[in-house]
Parts: sequence; structure tokens; C-alpha cells
Amino acid sequence: MAKTEQPEQQSRRQQIATSYRLTKEVDPRIGMILLLTFVAGFVVAFGVFLLVPGSWVFDLLIGILFGLLAMLIVFGRRTQKAMYTQLEGRPGAAAAVLGSLRRGWKTDPAIAFNRNQDLVHRVVGPPGIVLVGEGNPNRLRPLLANERRKHERVVSETPIHEVIVGDGAGEVPVPKLAKHVTKLGREVKPAQMTDILQRLRALDANRSAVPMPKGPVPTSMKGNRGNMRGR
Repeated sequence: MAKTEQPEQQSRRQQIATSYRLTKEVDPRIGMILLLTFVAGFVVAFGVFLLVPGSWVFDLLIGILFGLLAMLIVFGRRTQKAMYTQLEGRPGAAAAVLGSLRRGWKTDPAIAFNRNQDLVHRVVGPPGIVLVGEGNPNRLRPLLANERRKHERVVSETPIHEVIVGDGAGEVPVPKLAKHVTKLGREVKPAQMTDILQRLRALDANRSAVPMPKGPVPTSMKGNRGNMRGR
């Protein structure tokens, strides 16, 4: 009797296919680039191992494995770049990038906003509290200052950083946001995170129930990252 394909295998193939299709919309040359990457990886690895005494079949297998590895690395990077390109300019793009941070980080999208859809997101991690604003810088500065005052009242001993997303002077572009945030330092130990998050929950509970701004707000890239890794 023929073996049926497991649902996990079907889903993984569908995720890879979806990632490839979305990447191709932004990067039309992705197919040719992946093919050339595989060939280059194969030729280099096969040529090196061919100089080592042994079976050429083994050298061939090693060449294929290296080619596939090189192709997957390039595919992952170009997929991530394509996702950032698709996110730029959309409300909530910063929250989507911050949501892709690994374990040890807690992201709360749109903790503050105005009717112009300027947003302030919050991420808590090793650097402390990072308030990330996206929108018009002139309108964001008072919004960020107001949030800083609120947070300082409940977690005065915790470092608070402010970041404005954008391409202007002193701003951080969306593709560089995650890297910028993770390089802000390590001032909070994991054992302190629980207390900080509890205090922030109390702060958020006192906020007025104002509806979220209208429009699509992509708040997570985790599904896309899973597609990129083929999971």
C-alpha cells in the first residue's frame, strides 16, 4: 500500500513554496540566484574533497550537501530581506520586526497611538524597556516622552530606551531595527523580567480602552520566519 504523506510534511512543503512565491514577487531573480548558489557551492566542495584520497561518490554527496546548504542560507537571507521590503511603509511594520525577536524578549505592539496612526510599541528584554515609535517624528517625540514618564513611575530603576523608526537622521530603518535593539546592552537579568512585566501589566490595565487605529497592522513575523526555515 502506498505511503500517505504526513500532514507535517505537506505543511512544510507548502510553507517553503509560499515563502518562495512571496520572495519572487519582490526578488524576481531568486530562482536563478539559488541555482547559481547551489552550483557554486557544489563545485567548490566537490573540487576540494576530490583532492582528498577516497571515493568520488562520497565527494559527489559532499558537494551536493554543501550546495544545498549554501542555497538554503542565501534563500533565508533573501526571504528575510523581501519580507522587510514588503513591510516598510505599513503601519505596524516595526511591531512585526520586534515580534520576531527570540526567547527572552516581550513585545507589546501599539501601547500608545494617536489619530494620525503614529504608534509606540514596547519591547522588554536584556537592555530593559525599549519604546519604539513609528510614524511622524515630530508627533512621536511628545508621544514617546509621555510614555517614558508613565513607565518611569512604575519601573523607575529599569533602563528605558527610545527608538524612532525611519530613514532620517538619528532614526533606525525597519530592516536594522531588530539588530539595533539587541545591541542596546544587557542591563536586565532574566530573574528581573518577571517583576518588570508584572508592573507593566498593572500600568497597561489602567489605560483607557481606546480602539486601535484602522488599517492593517502586521504585528508578527514569526509565521514568516517559520516559512523561511521550512518549519
